[in-house]
Amino acid sequence: MDSSENQSPESDAPEDGYFGASVAASYDTPTSAMFTPEAVEPAADLLAGLAAGGPALEFGIGTGRIALPLARRGVPVHGIDMSRAMVRKLREKPGGDALGVTIGDFATAEAEGRGKFSVAYLVFNTIMNLTTQDEQVACFRNAADHLAPGGTFVIEVGVPELRLLPPGQDAVPMQVTPTRWAFDHYDVATQSMSSNYIEVVEGRGSYRSIPFRYVWPAELDLMARLAGMRLRDRWEGWGREPFTNESGTHVSVWEKSA
Repeated sequence: MDSSENQSPESDAPEDGYFGASVAASYDTPTSAMFTPEAVEPAADLLAGLAAGGPALEFGIGTGRIALPLARRGVPVHGIDMSRAMVRKLREKPGGDALGVTIGDFATAEAEGRGKFSVAYLVFNTIMNLTTQDEQVACFRNAADHLAPGGTFVIEVGVPELRLLPPGQDAVPMQVTPTRWAFDHYDVATQSMSSNYIEVVEGRGSYRSIPFRYVWPAELDLMARLAGMRLRDRWEGWGREPFTNESGTHVSVWEKSA
């Protein structure tokens, strides 16, 4: 592990981006829906089936929410992440030290084993952390470069909720409670968006905003074609539910040409 990961946990280092020590400290919330067995286990099962005994590469491995259950299924897992703070949390967990991690931008970073992975994957809207189309295209090319012929690239991401925007409105609320407000802000001309969080704890308010670039399924398919991959499957979720006009998310699988 790179010794430069050992920065002070009390401060957010610029190289950690929007996922510094303060976010990493509270990221693993057992009561959050994304950490429930119903969310984690089907994802790990599907990815293990695609790996078919070969190695897996996670773009944005974070604290290991998916990587650790996947490794427990016997899949060798390597990760790429730019946040040393998140990786330190991964290392604290049982089995976390056994996973290889490359510190860097997953759109461009090169991991050990390049060209040999059976499956690469990006979960929970992480493709949108790349805030330009060029970066997203580069991510697909990087995934293809890491995959063995016939390997698959998997993305889990939401469908842009533009149908919820009436004329003149550019924000969609996600959560409204007496102490917490969360909303997504959209710029439909540029496909830029942000998720914004306002919270009041013991009478003191905090505000956090994370930028994204939303992306359509058809646009992702074109990015895959540019990288030498083709769409193999698309479902609404990890349980392989049909993807329809009403689906708010999708899990898509692209296959690298043999």
